[in-house]
Amino acid sequence: MNFPAPTRRVVTVSDEALAERCAKGRIVLIDDHEEVLQALTNLLSLEGYACDGYPSAIAYLAWLKRNEPVFPGPSCILSDMRLPGLDGLELLGLLGGREDMPLILMSGASGIREAVQGFRTGAVDFLVKPVETDELLGAVTKALAISAQAHDRRARGNDIAERLASLTPREETVAARVAQGETNAQIAAALCISLRSVKRIRQSAALKLGATSTAELVLKFTDGSRRL
Repeated sequence: MNFPAPTRRVVTVSDEALAERCAKGRIVLIDDHEEVLQALTNLLSLEGYACDGYPSAIAYLAWLKRNEPVFPGPSCILSDMRLPGLDGLELLGLLGGREDMPLILMSGASGIREAVQGFRTGAVDFLVKPVETDELLGAVTKALAISAQAHDRRARGNDIAERLASLTPREETVAARVAQGETNAQIAAALCISLRSVKRIRQSAALKLGATSTAELVLKFTDGSRRL
């Protein structure tokens, strides 16, 4: 979905507790029954999570168009299957099965067929109401772990991309030839430079990429090139 640029609010000192909760995990709760929404919020808040509740998927998407989370951290969505206007499966389809924001579906009236649909669409878990506390917390823990891993991969990817962008054209050329399996002597001959220059440039490229061996240099250069 294409949303307008979100707005950020000013973060104050009083937000420290919320920041700590978001670091543990932020859970978006969607249920059209107010008592269920409140019960889930109370339970998960007691576990130390940051919780945002919405009475419908439409209400959540409307918020998403105008805002973004203030604090970073793993996140997941816990949504009822049957909602007014836009059901859980449709919401899952719109979000595109994002690993950084995995979705758990729950319902009190769903059968095996709907559960299978949920998993095929990209849900990480499917809970049947009434949900046992341990089962709920287990599903949330799994979803937040998936989100945290996605955030870590993105952070590592950004770091590698930044390191690769810091290479000079000559360093990039030498690193690329190393990744292709060429020896220092072959690189020197191809670029018409001295063997000493190749070693110096190669060492500089490895330092910038944070590589301590040839294998690591090849891996980081190749991975970074794929991400650009």
